[in-house]
Amino acid sequence: MFADRARIYVRSGKGGDGHVSFRHEKFVPAGGPDGGDGGKGGDVIFTVDEGLNTLIDFRHTRKFKAGDGEPGNKKNCRGKDGKNIILKVPPGTVIKEAESGKVIVDMSGENRSIVLLKGGRGGSGNQHYATSTMQAPMYAQPGRPAKELDLMLELKVIADVGLVGLPNVGKSTFLARVTNARPKIANYHFTTLNPNLGVVDLDGSNGFVIADIPGLIEGASEGIGLGHEFLRHIERTKVIIHIVDAAGTEGRDPVQDIYTINRELEAYNPDIANRPQVIAANKIDAIYDREDSSLGAIKAEFEPKGIQVFPISAVSGEGVKELLYHVHGMLEELGQTVTIFEPEYQPELILSSEDDEPYTVTYDEKAKEYVVEGPKIEKMLGYTNLDSEKGFAFFQNFLKTSGILKQLEALEIQDGDTVRIYGHSFDYYK
Repeated sequence: MFADRARIYVRSGKGGDGHVSFRHEKFVPAGGPDGGDGGKGGDVIFTVDEGLNTLIDFRHTRKFKAGDGEPGNKKNCRGKDGKNIILKVPPGTVIKEAESGKVIVDMSGENRSIVLLKGGRGGSGNQHYATSTMQAPMYAQPGRPAKELDLMLELKVIADVGLVGLPNVGKSTFLARVTNARPKIANYHFTTLNPNLGVVDLDGSNGFVIADIPGLIEGASEGIGLGHEFLRHIERTKVIIHIVDAAGTEGRDPVQDIYTINRELEAYNPDIANRPQVIAANKIDAIYDREDSSLGAIKAEFEPKGIQVFPISAVSGEGVKELLYHVHGMLEELGQTVTIFEPEYQPELILSSEDDEPYTVTYDEKAKEYVVEGPKIEKMLGYTNLDSEKGFAFFQNFLKTSGILKQLEALEIQDGDTVRIYGHSFDYYK
């Protein structure tokens, strides 16, 4: 089964919490802090696997989580890092943020591996917070949280040339003749359901990759049928071979067929419709009088617009070599650059967590005071003027937004109780 789209959930690992502990050794009655740091959380990594050509593995498993970092331990022991998770995708996979549809990364060209979500940093143990004024810190830093994302994976075929055309115009037969691809060929009005890739080898010239983009129908750009599923695969191609049934074996007008497909390309993405195009007027083996056929009408309509028309037979091979060498020349003029979709969404910037330096809120039974301390509090007091009205208002808002007031209330503080914060004492009133 071919699968070119999948929605998945990924989560990096949470950082391990720092540890609070103190040395307890013989003849060392007041040992210092020795709490170890937490381990780093695992990363979510995407890497290209050249052996893959489908996203089918992501249809069966949709949730992927990296390992969490282990918490620190006593005796300065650091927790183990969480295990990374590596997700392998085919070349040409575009990774998008699912809700917005914005591109995070295109796994094409030189993008072979990327750390999509970094694991949370491990928290620092209490050994890092000892100072001359606080020699026995009872707090440690929590590990940074995990990051999570819903992703949409889309496989956009990487090919130099795309074949387009309505069903039953002979695209699969043409691809089978000119490449090593072996698509299933039958007279189905539904059309090929999977894009087929093949390599064209030309004597005396470099080859190129050609893709049979599954046959389009009118309304495909609006999602009718499997329109969006099909059109996605033509976004990277540099040249379009538009195959048309010049013999009219299906009873359609070939000129109108070409316009029908070009309207769908224009509606889906105007940039695609403007790419160099050549028309392969197929099935000339089924035309009894070539002088009195639609070939003349096709050339008269499109060659004045700069679109060259090649009469061919995918069955007999007539005219095919001339078409291929012409397309090769078009590619030589365009160069070898692969179309790569630019990033529009940066998870590390959008999902970055706020500062999480530690603090503690405790009750001192002896002094009958509530005590708030920690590096986060100490830094805040360092740049806040509590003597000014604005400074004190900022201080009160900080106590609220940081969750300190909630913790004081959880300890059942009452109106009139005293709160001590690094040499400052305050009376609490709700």
